[in-house]
Amino acid sequence: MAEQASSRIEHSSSAPAPANEAWLRTELARHPQRPYPMDFIEALFTDFSEIHGDRAFGDDPAMTCGMALFHGEPVLVIANLKGRTLKERVTRKFGSPEPEGYRKALRAMRIAEKFNRPVFTFLDLAGAYPGIGAEERGQGEAIARNLLEMSRLRVPTIATITGEGGSGGALALAVADRVLMLENAIYSVISPEGCASIMWKDASKKQQAAAALKYTAFDVKRLGCVDDVLPEPPGGTQNDPAAAMAMLDEKLRYHLGTIRALPVDELLEQRYQKFRNIAQFYTTA
Repeated sequence: MAEQASSRIEHSSSAPAPANEAWLRTELARHPQRPYPMDFIEALFTDFSEIHGDRAFGDDPAMTCGMALFHGEPVLVIANLKGRTLKERVTRKFGSPEPEGYRKALRAMRIAEKFNRPVFTFLDLAGAYPGIGAEERGQGEAIARNLLEMSRLRVPTIATITGEGGSGGALALAVADRVLMLENAIYSVISPEGCASIMWKDASKKQQAAAALKYTAFDVKRLGCVDDVLPEPPGGTQNDPAAAMAMLDEKLRYHLGTIRALPVDELLEQRYQKFRNIAQFYTTA
């Protein structure tokens, strides 16, 4: 189905996504062969050294973070892990982190701040894990803490949404100086199925919900929620991963060079103003 979708999408950077296109891009974002965040890290970074554990509960298998080199420069990389096989997906809860995953990421970000290393995050998650255990261990607090601490992290930060970016689970790793988004990725407060179930009590109206949510890359860019949309190879990243990696590498180098040239206080002020003004709207009498 997703392969059929890829051949029917016309890549446009200006026109809003119609109902069917929004859903077709959703299928591409969820394509089973689409590169996952760790695939991007392995392709773009070297000497990855993983950091384990949150020093409070345990090590979340749905979240990875570690120091690496980006074109010879020490940086921190963070990503959620989804898994390719059914066993891996179950172990990693289909890429949905628990509180200890977010706390591990925050611990790593504080280490990066201490050693003045830029932070790169890569996201492809439908949302934070909603299990009872996760709620008992403070899922909401862990997400809120990340939002707060990322907003005032004193190092350059770049977040890249490679597939799905869902709800606070994604935002907890995306309060960054630059938020990038692949052309066929989606970024929303809720899944189209969840939206349809709430609005119309009918999950089958997911395509209608997809269009209403305005969550495709160019829609989100127009709303000011992301800073740059990265073009993908024809048919989607899964058709030519190497080309997609090369394009992302170029964009990451450009944006890192731009933000690292700013004084820290100016960087923080720009980050604050950026997120403070997202989603503002005005009405007239």
